[in-house]
Amino acid sequence: MAINMPGVGPDVDGIRPEEADAKELEGAGKPGKRLSPARLYMRRFLRNKPAVVGLVLFVLLALLALTGRFFTHWNYEEADFTALTVSPGSSGHLLGTNPAGNDVYAQLVHGLGRSLIIALTVSLLTTAIAALFGATAAYLGGRTERLMLGFVHFLLILPSFLIIALVGTHFRGEWPVLVVVLTIFGWMLTARVIWSLATSLREREYVMAARFMGVSPLRTIVRHMVRNIGSLLIVTFTLGVASTVQSETALSFIGFGVKQPDISLGAMLADGQNTLSTAPWLFYLPAAVVLLLTVAMALIGDGLRDALDPTSHSGGRA
Repeated sequence: MAINMPGVGPDVDGIRPEEADAKELEGAGKPGKRLSPARLYMRRFLRNKPAVVGLVLFVLLALLALTGRFFTHWNYEEADFTALTVSPGSSGHLLGTNPAGNDVYAQLVHGLGRSLIIALTVSLLTTAIAALFGATAAYLGGRTERLMLGFVHFLLILPSFLIIALVGTHFRGEWPVLVVVLTIFGWMLTARVIWSLATSLREREYVMAARFMGVSPLRTIVRHMVRNIGSLLIVTFTLGVASTVQSETALSFIGFGVKQPDISLGAMLADGQNTLSTAPWLFYLPAAVVLLLTVAMALIGDGLRDALDPTSHSGGRA
């Protein structure tokens, strides 16, 4: 007589999870049925429903940023002086216009694209710099390691937000400059975390063997140390996109980020706050996009972390 314990009952197809795992492992050992790591991670990720929702949201937002301009004949810089501050759906403007007569939909599409470019670029650069710097410090060790960590700690105590604001004001909100300053002051904490993990890797057999065989330090760091913390770097990059969007939005909101004639989500929020009582859609529409983008990246990051962590059960069984 079978007894079903809570949480370990049969799956929807009548097979217990542990039996499915056993069969999958048995099949993985047969020729032609071995699961690659990428496929295994993908299956774990796809079983995490919140992560899939986040991925769908991000894909839809990215498609909107890439193709949204083809669904309107208005340019984000073009002004319609016959329709000033009209509500959504009025006078041929899907999401209305602002006080200057600019189409909100066109501006939202361009602003989303600009914010995504900044976020993806900054997150990629900061993750790469942090990985190389942290792993290099751990590999070299000794006095060099202490000097590199001292440099990181020095940068951490600097008022980075104030410096970024001053630099952004001096260069009149040019977004490439914003990418540079956000990258310069955005990699230190990640480098500190990577260094703490890489200190255990430098004592591994494959790292010691590469050192004794005369492999160059850079090649050893990239192939044997950075490569073995790849899962952490993927999650760091994903979550870095969300944090960069928030940073860019905050800077643009207070007037130190992207400025006219360019536009970003933060700049739209800054403009919309002045008409919050008379034209609330000018604030709430970009705010909703920022919220959706941040939530999507957070869900994707959590899903990747669970999928890449073999000890996690949040992503479901592979």
